[in-house]
Amino acid sequence: MKLLDKIKGSRRSLDDLIFDSLNVVFMILLCVVMLYPMLNTLAVSFNDATDSVRGGIYLWPREFSLYNYQHVLGESQLLHAGLISVLRTVIGTAISVLCTAMVAYTISRQYFVLRKFVTIAFVLTMYFNGGLIPTYLLMRELSLIGTFWIYIIPGIIGVFNLIVVRSFIEGLPESIFESARIDGAGEFTQFFKLALPLAIPVIATISLFVAVFQWNQWFDVFLYNSSQSHLSTLQYELMKILQNSNASLSGRSPSDAFSAAQNANANTVTPTAVRAAMTIIVSVPIICVYPFLQKYFVKGLTLGGVKG
Repeated sequence: MKLLDKIKGSRRSLDDLIFDSLNVVFMILLCVVMLYPMLNTLAVSFNDATDSVRGGIYLWPREFSLYNYQHVLGESQLLHAGLISVLRTVIGTAISVLCTAMVAYTISRQYFVLRKFVTIAFVLTMYFNGGLIPTYLLMRELSLIGTFWIYIIPGIIGVFNLIVVRSFIEGLPESIFESARIDGAGEFTQFFKLALPLAIPVIATISLFVAVFQWNQWFDVFLYNSSQSHLSTLQYELMKILQNSNASLSGRSPSDAFSAAQNANANTVTPTAVRAAMTIIVSVPIICVYPFLQKYFVKGLTLGGVKG
């Protein structure tokens, strides 16, 4: 019997070893699949643009060059546009998260008579909208076109974020709020002193969502503020640089562009190189912020999705 138990134990150990080995191999492959696009983009951005036309760039630049970044960052408007993007991201995230949390707290209260009606009204906006032209006319009637607030007010509350925060607050013990009400605390006190501090994980989660959205947005600049250079954002300016790069090479094959650059013996850029440099530039700020929110991110998103 002891010998039989040892054989069974060794089989279980062998099964565990095989499972662990396959698990490690799978995770390594998953990491490679996730990291390779970013590393390849980084390599292309630091590689000479004309040399990149030949292809064959994988994880390391073949001919190291900083000219792609010099070309992109050399635009005079870029610094001011970057400042506008930072202001938009900070102000837009702060206002959006606060307003979303307040509405989420309101519709999470069982004694709020219109909670179902308000919830349905918000959810319907996820499936129906007025369209581009009516939206533009509405923004014009509100006198938001040509102002900084066109970046903040229209998207002040995201319905998905609202549902996540509401679900999180509904999962908090109701006894905490009942005790506060017995002690005479009003709704604002309960929100700012109880709900908001307890909801820090989900607040950090939606803050990251909103910040990424605000930082990457450029289409509203194109629609509403394309003639206002002082309100242009970093992403919109980078988009214009990419368009200019595409226009300069329109009608020319990659081989012709490569031959012309080699014959001219001068630095040049290609849309691929500009796109790679732009991707790295706009990704770095979010990559720097994410580690500080990571510990709240998973917890907030998981707990916020417990209830629907």
